[in-house]
Amino acid sequence: MANIPTGGQMLWKREGNDRVLHLRHHALEPWRPYEDFPEYSLPDPTGFSKGITTFLALLKKGWTSIKS
Repeated sequence: MANIPTGGQMLWKREGNDRVLHLRHHALEPWRPYEDFPEYSLPDPTGFSKGITTFLALLKKGWTSIKS
């Protein structure tokens, strides 16, 4: 995760009964599931929302959380 750009955006979207992290680098890009970014994706603890570990790491890198 050392080469992650700063200033990206994150959003939680419902997929069935789960909440899944979605990412984009710029406001004009479409939202994509965090799994589409394997260079950023980190494993999650059992029972947590999909992408929570990635979310926390990107938050520390200056990414913004957008309310859904």
